Amino acid sequence: MAVREWLRDRRLPAAIVAIALLAGAAQLLLWWIGPAPKANEFVGPPRSGYTLTDFKLSQYGVDGLPSFRIAAPHLERREGDDSLYINAPVFDLPSNQAGVPDWHGQSLYGWVNHDGTLLKLQGPVHLKRAAFDDTPATTMDTAEVTAWPKQNRLETAEPAQLVQGGTRINGTGLRADLNDKHLELLNDFHGIYPPRGR
Repeated sequence: MAVREWLRDRRLPAAIVAIALLAGAAQLLLWWIGPAPKANEFVGPPRSGYTLTDFKLSQYGVDGLPSFRIAAPHLERREGDDSLYINAPVFDLPSNQAGVPDWHGQSLYGWVNHDGTLLKLQGPVHLKRAAFDDTPATTMDTAEVTAWPKQNRLETAEPAQLVQGGTRINGTGLRADLNDKHLELLNDFHGIYPPRGR
């Protein structure tokens, strides 16, 4: 009699364990052969992480020196890539060299990547630098400029004109290293140089 009661008492827990194992196996089987979950098909317009109006922004490098400064009437920071989209920027590219003035400029639009290492100036771009030592004032006019502010480099594939005192040079495609005053015009170079004094 005691053996029968013992077996009866064990049947209920064994049945519960068996049902739980079957339910788990059925769920795994459903996950394995069932359809994949539906992706969210809603694609809306990109949204701004935030928007600024009439702002000034300064970017500094790891050395503590300024990389660039921008002021503009409108900026949007997008949530997806954290880039900055800027309308009508007025900007400074600091020389960070004693006695050498900064480059000041403006463009139609600007874009800055999330960590501030890449700056794109879109539309017409005008740059100018004040005279210093024996170097006359300089202006540069071009379009669609890509700049690396922390390295003080810029380039464009568009036509460019550089005017420095009486010197005027034109070309298509430009690379410039503003630290060592190295300028390279890639195609269709034309230059006017004033005569040197004797």
